[in-house]
Amino acid sequence: MTVRILAVREALDQWDRFDAIVDARSPAEFALDHLPGAQSWPVLDDHERRVVGTQFKQESAFDARKRGAPFVARRIAALLEQQAADKPRDWQPLVYCWRGGQRSGTLAWFLDQVGFRVTLLQGGYKAFRAAVRDELQTRPSQLTFMVIGGRTGSGKSRLLQALQAQGAQVLDLEALACHRGSVLGALPGQPQPSQKQFETRIWQALRRFDARRPVFVESESRKIGAVQVPEALILRMRSHGRVALVEMPLKARVALLLEDYAHFAKDVPGFCALLDHLVELRGREWVAHGQNLAREGRWAEVFEALVVEHYDPLYGRSMDRNYTGMSHPLPIALSDGGASALQEAALALIAQEKALCVSAQGCQAQAA
Repeated sequence: MTVRILAVREALDQWDRFDAIVDARSPAEFALDHLPGAQSWPVLDDHERRVVGTQFKQESAFDARKRGAPFVARRIAALLEQQAADKPRDWQPLVYCWRGGQRSGTLAWFLDQVGFRVTLLQGGYKAFRAAVRDELQTRPSQLTFMVIGGRTGSGKSRLLQALQAQGAQVLDLEALACHRGSVLGALPGQPQPSQKQFETRIWQALRRFDARRPVFVESESRKIGAVQVPEALILRMRSHGRVALVEMPLKARVALLLEDYAHFAKDVPGFCALLDHLVELRGREWVAHGQNLAREGRWAEVFEALVVEHYDPLYGRSMDRNYTGMSHPLPIALSDGGASALQEAALALIAQEKALCVSAQGCQAQAA
């Protein structure tokens, strides 16, 4: 048999025909980012890759290959025993490494010699990454966004989940970033993805959306924790997105925040350390007062002070400055963050958006 070589665009168009996506890079490369659904089959581990790479740069390609060949041979033998032993004859993997060269080529050759129907990704992860960057520049302009705005604790993320449950197209950037977006937004036990992995997740979501239907997304800053929203996407959301503005009573907002940030009750020092980041904006006295309230377990007072005195003023100015759709927002009233209120609001928002789409199509037809 002969290993088939496929360009990245063709591979993406034929994604469903592959039984597995096999990443031959090192574990550290895989952890940084990888093709969606890929399995890690490292032909070199992280240490071996450093050793061979150093020798390649400092001595010669020949010496590096001679040094690396035994590493590769032993590791591929182990992979064939551990990963490929149960695969049927008609198993069809897509194999790639950094640039579709030596590591993936060697692994693909061995799999082909066994008799599997192997495809090698031309250009490897580097080519895939280029395709992701290109589509993140162009795909947002093809979509219509309904931006869910609202002050901190007003249930925007929960409303997105309710919309998704009702079949709406939802881009949940905070879920993809594993972060709630504020100084307190880190999720316990969930590290954020790398910037590349975050972008791959967004790219994967955008590719699934039907351009004829709206995409609901939360109003976000350019950065969500440590990762940055792609420029073309944030500009599209801000300049062309319709805005739905969520309103919820203060008492209900505080109750929702107490649920979402309950983990801080078990980590008061961690909360106080995060609050220190607000000293420059709010002053040492204001921060110290909030920290004392937290130490005393007066969490409702802590969150009420945060939203009323810190987040609300900042959010209002940011929305007015950045989102053109704020001139005529759709009002969405939520009595609380409960399932019933969220479902009712989601259904109402979907109905309003459908009505707007029908109206816009009618106006376009008349103009034509």
